[in-house]
Amino acid sequence: MTAGAAPRGIPRGERLMSIGEVLTRLRAEFPDVSISKLRFLEAEGLVEPLRAPSGYRKYTEEHLQRLRYVLAAQRDRYLPLRVIREDLAALDRGERVVGLPGPPAATNLAPALLRRDQLIDRAGISAEDLKSFEEYGLIAAGPDGLYDAEALTVARVAGQLAEYGLHARHLRPYRAAADREVGLLAQAVAPMARSGTAGGRAQAVQTVHELAALCAQLHAALVRVGLRTTVGG
Repeated sequence: MTAGAAPRGIPRGERLMSIGEVLTRLRAEFPDVSISKLRFLEAEGLVEPLRAPSGYRKYTEEHLQRLRYVLAAQRDRYLPLRVIREDLAALDRGERVVGLPGPPAATNLAPALLRRDQLIDRAGISAEDLKSFEEYGLIAAGPDGLYDAEALTVARVAGQLAEYGLHARHLRPYRAAADREVGLLAQAVAPMARSGTAGGRAQAVQTVHELAALCAQLHAALVRVGLRTTVGG
C-alpha cells in the first residue's frame, strides 16, 4: 500500500490493522483463535474487513469489536451463527444489541434492557413459552419489568430445547443445579467483592465471567461423554 493510501470508506487517520495484528489482540482473550477462523467468519459474512489496494485485509477497531462479540457468543453462550448474524444485522440497522456496543452515539448508554414483547421477538419464542419459563423459575424480569442479556440467552436456549421436546418442566433440574453452583462459586468471588475497592469489584466481575464459562464448558463435556453410551459414539 502506498504511503498515505487507505482503503475506501475509512476516514484518513483511522488506524487499520492487519489480520496478524488482529489475531495477536484476540488471542489474549481467545487463545485458540486462528487465521483460518477469522477467514471462516469472513466467509460467513459476520465480519467483512476492508481490502487495501494491495489486496491485504485491513481491520478497524469496529471490526475487532465485532469479532470479539462473535467469538464470545460462540464460546460463552453457545449461540449459533444464525443468531449471531441476526444480532449483527440489528446493530447495522442502528438498533441496540444486548452484549454488543451500539452505534457511536450510543456507546455511553447503559446495556440495553428488553420489554416483554422485545424478549419474545428476539428469542424467537411465544408468549406462552415465556410464561412457562417464568413459572418454572428459568427467567425473571427485573423490578422494572424489563429483561437483561442473561434472560435473553435463557429464553433462546430454552426455546431451542423445546424444539427437541425438552420443555420448561424438564429444565427445572438446571435451575436447581445453577443455584447449587452459585453457592459453590460465590466462595471464590466473595473476598474480592468485599474488598470495597473498584479494582476488587472489577476482578470479582471478571472472575464471575471466567468461572461461568469454565463451568459451562465442563458441563457440556460431561454431558457429551455421558451421551456417547446412548448414541454409541
